[in-house]
Amino acid sequence: MKFFWGPHTCAIGIHILLEEIGIPYDSVKMDVAGGETGREPFTAINPKGKVPTLVRDDGTVMTEYGAIATWLARTNPDKGLIPADPEAERQGIEIMDYAVGTLHLQGFGRLFKTANYEPQDILHQTLKLGQASVKEQGRAIIDAALTILDRQMAGRAYVAGETLTIGDTALFYATRWAPQEGITLPPHLAKHHERMVARPAVERVRAIWGET
Repeated sequence: MKFFWGPHTCAIGIHILLEEIGIPYDSVKMDVAGGETGREPFTAINPKGKVPTLVRDDGTVMTEYGAIATWLARTNPDKGLIPADPEAERQGIEIMDYAVGTLHLQGFGRLFKTANYEPQDILHQTLKLGQASVKEQGRAIIDAALTILDRQMAGRAYVAGETLTIGDTALFYATRWAPQEGITLPPHLAKHHERMVARPAVERVRAIWGET
């Protein structure tokens, strides 16, 4: 398999899963900030122009965080990355979806890709209010999401209980941006972050990504 990733992206969560599972793969670093994922030859592989992207040995291409994570877990059942208990699975997926859809896309998305959320009307452009307003909104979303997620993580070692599942990699990739942006993680999320950082697979990936 061939795994495409780029610094400062959510692809680190899939990278961690690949290392946790221990299956062979080729790693391809992309210059996401420089626009490499938005042009050929990468767009011929993934027209969505983003990472993570995983190309299987038969040439089929997989995209989207949840889809890739679930496939990796289902095809490696011995790793227990999806709980057997339906309630634990539900809890883990709920946190994963919220971390990806709200904390990442709605919150940090407004900080990292402000222009995508800016109003395009002349008034905002003239007064230059758009960027500040979007970032303030993003920070408010982040603060609210961290509070909710922290409450959900109370009493849990991992998102679905006492062992690592796919949801933990999503929560980790999103919450790791907080300290990078000068945002303090609330206590339960901070403990989860520390627990994840201590895992050998995470240590290996962070070394590759230059985040140690």
